[in-house]
Amino acid sequence: MTNPVHLKWQAPRFSSLLARGRRLETLFQLVLLGPLTLGLLALSGVGHRWVDVLFQFTAPVLLLTAGLTAVLIVARLKAAALCGLAATIALALAVAPQWFPGSATPRPGSPLVRLYSANLWALNTDVEAIEASIAAADADIVVLVELGDAPAARLDRMLAAWPHRVATPRIDRPSGAARSIIASRWPLTAIRDRPDGLHAVGATIRTPIGPLNVLGVHLTRPWPFQEQWGQISQTMALDAVVSDLTGPVVVAGDFNSVSSARIGRQIRRDIGLFPAPGLPGTWPSTVPPVFGVTIDQVYRSPDLAFVSRRLGRATGSDHRPVVTELTLAGD
Repeated sequence: MTNPVHLKWQAPRFSSLLARGRRLETLFQLVLLGPLTLGLLALSGVGHRWVDVLFQFTAPVLLLTAGLTAVLIVARLKAAALCGLAATIALALAVAPQWFPGSATPRPGSPLVRLYSANLWALNTDVEAIEASIAAADADIVVLVELGDAPAARLDRMLAAWPHRVATPRIDRPSGAARSIIASRWPLTAIRDRPDGLHAVGATIRTPIGPLNVLGVHLTRPWPFQEQWGQISQTMALDAVVSDLTGPVVVAGDFNSVSSARIGRQIRRDIGLFPAPGLPGTWPSTVPPVFGVTIDQVYRSPDLAFVSRRLGRATGSDHRPVVTELTLAGD
């Protein structure tokens, strides 16, 4: 009689497990070379259009890289974790000017001005959401870009509390007809002189802190979605407008660029304007704000100071609105 055969389970050999671990660690190292390269390029200050598009996403890439690095540390994959730490540090240094751009000290006792700015998306028909968002912000000044036909038809009701207004003409576009508007609780005077190629609306508003120049802008999309010099030439046109103004200036809207990329650097360097902090992000509205990209921004002149910055209620757009409070800067 033949004895039955008993199969015995054998643990995988240590050398086999070690080889698998090394291969996995090498794979993570190769994956992390992408974020590390992105961070180093962003720190280099290079402004070439091929990489500037990538620089718009340094903030969400930073958060994802930091999360992956934490997992690698727990898994004790030391070489990959070191690569992840290097990438996280490089990206953090690149993102820091966007999240922590520096601030001016508010002048003691100076009144606050609250500003609501939003890209409403030209095809957005959710007028109720737009109206609720503006009302919830309870702002003194409202700046709207890509205002489509649906909300424009109910403008008097939607902006009843902001009776002083100036708007651009309706522009027909393949992506939907739109216009930009500034509405204020206080009287204003329109700023009419705008160079060709710059889609902007402007007003000098008589606020409690004195005359305040407010510009609402919508820069074109970056290359390769639009011509390579589009954003640069529009920013130069914005410079020409701001240089003709006297007194404090606020520029708000959709810049299609984060403040730490080449357009943000051009605005700070050439126009002398400073951005509000860019965390959390504003676009796209379908992802959690912490992973968003802050292309909807507010810039101030040096004689102003930001007191706060937050996101407003959803409007039905693919962008989130921004609510900022500002006042005069101290001496």
